[in-house]
Amino acid sequence: MLARVFSAAVLGIDAYIVEVEADITPQIPRFNTVGLPDGAVRESKERVQSAIRNSGFIFPSKKVTINLAPANVKKEGSAFDLPIAVGILAATGQILREDFTEIVMLGELSLDGTLKPIPGVLSMALRVRQESGRALLVPRDNADEAALADLTVYPVRSLEEAVDFLEKGNSIQPHAVDLSAIFREGEDCSVDYAEVRGQEHAKRALEVAAAGGHNIILLGPPGSGKTMLARRLPTILPPLTLEEALETTKIHSVAGLLGHTTALVATRPFRAPHHTISDAGLIGGGRIPRPGEVSIAHHGVLFLDEMPEFRKDVLEVMRQPIEDGKVTISRASMSLTYPAQFMLAGAMNPCPCGYYGEPGHDCRCTPRHVQRYRARISGPLLDRIDIHLEVPAVDFKDLSLDERAESSAAIRERVIAARGRQLARFENEAHIYANAHMDTRDIRRYCKIAESSKNLLRIAILRLGLSARAYDRILKVARTIADLENTADIADIHVSEAIQYRTLDRRAT
Repeated sequence: MLARVFSAAVLGIDAYIVEVEADITPQIPRFNTVGLPDGAVRESKERVQSAIRNSGFIFPSKKVTINLAPANVKKEGSAFDLPIAVGILAATGQILREDFTEIVMLGELSLDGTLKPIPGVLSMALRVRQESGRALLVPRDNADEAALADLTVYPVRSLEEAVDFLEKGNSIQPHAVDLSAIFREGEDCSVDYAEVRGQEHAKRALEVAAAGGHNIILLGPPGSGKTMLARRLPTILPPLTLEEALETTKIHSVAGLLGHTTALVATRPFRAPHHTISDAGLIGGGRIPRPGEVSIAHHGVLFLDEMPEFRKDVLEVMRQPIEDGKVTISRASMSLTYPAQFMLAGAMNPCPCGYYGEPGHDCRCTPRHVQRYRARISGPLLDRIDIHLEVPAVDFKDLSLDERAESSAAIRERVIAARGRQLARFENEAHIYANAHMDTRDIRRYCKIAESSKNLLRIAILRLGLSARAYDRILKVARTIADLENTADIADIHVSEAIQYRTLDRRAT
């Protein structure tokens, strides 16, 4: 007898519907799975057999053939356990229902028949929503995540409960979530710029970076607060929109980073990989490509502490994602594209010992050592970083102050206002959401400057040896500074401040 049920699978961060066919024939007992299954799918036969028997059903002593269609796409993961088990029970007449076209099933089975959560549920739920009229049957721990897609979701705890629902149809109520409550719970108040003493110029630069979505690198001696400043950057970024949150959650879900208690990534991600990370870990990769740190940081911040300690080849692979906002991973069997629109925040010392040019400390590094240390970050990569900021050691008078500094909430209000002006300006530009996303054509249109400002830039280019890319990035930063001051035109003072944020260019000359 033949039974047909429906499931879903993820390819990249998008999903597709999978038709699961179960055929039972009176031959020598055997269990075959076809349709390009990976190891986890092939092993499902052991889980399915035990789950069926331990749930009080009968596993047939016949030939069982499972077909996963479309057969030309690689299937991976354990989400097919539940539909395979249901297909076998339907094919053997243990489930009386015959038509399963209106429901899509997902779930990994334990040996006792209980259902375990699976990754990638949000992507699959969004795909099911496109199938008009279809509902989704998922493990209880995945119900909140699936319900974000705004479709009918039925949570189940076991195979037995799933069979009871499929036969009776009214034993489980549809599941819903409160998005506003999730966003409130996601607000992070654990860190604040009010805790940072001094470094007002650094906070200003970070405010500019947040307002325009600009990449930033912090240069300073050990203990100057570079890491402390960078870790608080997400607290001044605008809150995620629902569309951004769903896209970010899809990536985290596919990567298996969502906890059982987290349905939605409601705050901007902050990723800080260790300097020993590989290029595949940073960009993504694997036999079946998985998202890397640049994609997991999508719509958030990727922080690289002690940037010169990262392998040079690892840093260089970021050049394309920084420019394009996406990363394409090609393998012999497939090519997948993941979004990677993130803010890069880097931190580095001025030399290997950390005290080059620092008063009160003796630098032990020779000029050659300093040059080799700086050369670990290539010129083309530095060119793609809009703001280069020098962060000196904190003065004692700043450390000893009792009054509390300006809070992240106050800075965030100005950032949100500046982003609002940018969204209004770019409302007819589908690919631009902040000043940092402008290309050369957009810069010529939206970053017009007076002749006096052009003279400032001309002098800066001659003295600092700036590239054409650095010239464009100065204009984008100047546009953001003007937006923070709610000024329609870019003035000389805005261009001057933007030029000051090229510390590494000045030190290189």
